[in-house]
Amino acid sequence: MQVLQEMIRIDHTSDVPVYLQIANAFIHNIRLGRLRKGLKLPGSREVAALLDINRMTMVAAYDELQAQGWIEMLPRKGTFVKNDLPVLTPKRIDKEQPLFAMPEKTIFSFDERKIIPVEPSDFPEAGKLTFNDGFPDSRLAPVEELIRSMRSLSRLTSHKKYLMYGGAQGTVLLRETLAGFLSDTRGLPISPRNILITRGAQMGTYISASIVLDPGDHVIVGEPGYSGANLTFQQLGAKVNFVPVDEEGLDIDGVEKLCRNKKIRMVYVIPHHHNPTTVTLTPERRIRLLELSVKYKFAIIEDDYDYDFHYASKPMMPMASLDRHGSVIYIGTLTKTLAPAIRIGFLVAPENFIRHATWLRKALDTQGDSLMENAISSLYKDGTIPSHIKKSVKLYKERRDHFCTLLAEELDGHVAFKIPDGGMSVWAKFLGVDMTKVSKKAYEKGLIIKDGREYDTPSKQYNSVRMGFASLNFKEQEQAIDILKKSL
Repeated sequence: MQVLQEMIRIDHTSDVPVYLQIANAFIHNIRLGRLRKGLKLPGSREVAALLDINRMTMVAAYDELQAQGWIEMLPRKGTFVKNDLPVLTPKRIDKEQPLFAMPEKTIFSFDERKIIPVEPSDFPEAGKLTFNDGFPDSRLAPVEELIRSMRSLSRLTSHKKYLMYGGAQGTVLLRETLAGFLSDTRGLPISPRNILITRGAQMGTYISASIVLDPGDHVIVGEPGYSGANLTFQQLGAKVNFVPVDEEGLDIDGVEKLCRNKKIRMVYVIPHHHNPTTVTLTPERRIRLLELSVKYKFAIIEDDYDYDFHYASKPMMPMASLDRHGSVIYIGTLTKTLAPAIRIGFLVAPENFIRHATWLRKALDTQGDSLMENAISSLYKDGTIPSHIKKSVKLYKERRDHFCTLLAEELDGHVAFKIPDGGMSVWAKFLGVDMTKVSKKAYEKGLIIKDGREYDTPSKQYNSVRMGFASLNFKEQEQAIDILKKSL
């Protein structure tokens, strides 16, 4: 605790004993709030070494502080600043000094307009049901298997190196595993050199857009679309152009029309289970989009965040599997496969792009969690993750069917929706009600549901909400729908 050297000044010419000088310095800094209540203090030997004094002098200082009630010494735990400090006498030696606190504002200036404000988020509130944006049920995640795999790897001498710096692109083990998995399941003709491991899809989108876009560049997104990606493009200074999304996905005629009039640098598309509408981009539109990318030389970010969760039939292959010209940057994530807190995603692209993306990723975050990455690789190889995906798809299909039945029977006349072919949510349009008011009423009754405003654009208000069903079991779905029905 080097800061003690700055807080404690010893005057060897003073008549006040050194141990009392030290005790008084501690009391002064506790009063100012610099040494907070409950803080664990270093041992007497460590402080004596810091202050270059005899250890017994420091022992005497701690004894004095304990006697006055400022600290407490707990056997086998350590020395702590007391939570219940001694009552201060009203006698004033000097002007009463306020508790030290971090200033509210910086003394230096910066352009606050550079960062677009966003609504702060936190973990789900205890005791409330939640219609989230379409997340997996974290209670099903193979956490024990993951922890066991990490513990097993940590004991191997050959894996000790993964506790050191290195591997900005991601561990070779995970990239090799993913290259095989993505080739077998999604038809991607790739090697480990084509993969960058990220902390989820959002990081992959940010890195990709940062490399491709300059301030003022034009990017095309769907309307309605994923607000997280739109925020990223706006934050980078790009000009966002909206193209309608209908039942067949992104309107490619609209894309072509914009390309004729503007220099489009990037198109962001979610081909499977579009966020928020859940529709799937048709094969014809996928091929046309790839052809336009070659003609107009724009990049495509293909965000395939929950490819594995398809219920109606086998999903179409990603556009990246058809790309023969290097147009597509393919982004995926394991947060929807396992749990949102397991921040493992991947970015797939030609080698020259991955090289630059790795450099940028290193500047942002140095590297990922190497031990976690190798443990994830082990769970792929031993069949844990493939088995988890298979079980989850079966369960989430049952939950989808149950949820859609509840919507149709309990909220008939209040909502319009289409049963999604895949994903973990339903896009529901509310009829004849103001969702901002419904959201507030539902919250008061114990249900968290969005008010839908994040999906709106300057030209359209949808009064629609993306309602996640996968993280709620049958009973929880019924309770949530009952609350929503009463709120309506």
